[in-house]
Amino acid sequence: MADHSKMKLGRKAIKTDSRTLALGNYLTSALPAPPPAKDWTCGLTDWGMMMNDKLGDCTIAGVGHAVQVWSKCLGTEITVPDATVLSFYEQWDGYNPSDPSTDQGGIELDVLNDWRKNGFSGHSLLAYAAPKFSNLVEIRQSITLFGGVYIGLGLPVTAQNQDVWDVVPNSGANGKKGSWGGHCVFVPKYDQHGFTCITWGGLKTMTLAFWKKYCDEAYTLLGQDWLNEKGSPSGFDQAALQTDLGAIK
Repeated sequence: MADHSKMKLGRKAIKTDSRTLALGNYLTSALPAPPPAKDWTCGLTDWGMMMNDKLGDCTIAGVGHAVQVWSKCLGTEITVPDATVLSFYEQWDGYNPSDPSTDQGGIELDVLNDWRKNGFSGHSLLAYAAPKFSNLVEIRQSITLFGGVYIGLGLPVTAQNQDVWDVVPNSGANGKKGSWGGHCVFVPKYDQHGFTCITWGGLKTMTLAFWKKYCDEAYTLLGQDWLNEKGSPSGFDQAALQTDLGAIK
């Protein structure tokens, strides 16, 4: 049985912004349905903790894992060093190594805005858009077309000791008895039974029921590295997205 009880989380309260682009607005009728399964882990099994066993830096680890997925599947794996992960946790989430009380985690939307504006260790984020986290078609399209989806989970305490994350009756939810806390992960894989994310150095599968109950935030990442190699997907209106992005003030 898994024991994640000593691992750190770090996704702070969800921040919303009315200017955030909705993924569904750019999925056209020409886009085929997502396949029943997709796997962008590309054989990689050791993903590295990225310090999320010691610090609540999951919002930065999720960015690092996205870069790992894209680079591995494009040919040459890039693992961002822990020192770099730490530096971005300091820059983007306000952590000060000399003051443990500043280890408070981060806000996903703020991290993505910082990434888009400033880059992450040489890796650019052209844009991001929000699929409806309850719309599994949009989530699967995000994974299929762009190598994964960056999400937030309101984890229950029961997730600490499950090999596969699944719903336990009467286990509680966000803000209720039995809640563990918010966590950010990158999800590069799905099948008909559930989704697989990267967390605490490995792959963790969650059932569809778990996703539906505990996923409460999701973002599609348009990584420049990925788009440079893959191009804009057929059936995805990237031009309209970039026009809309340019109009945001």
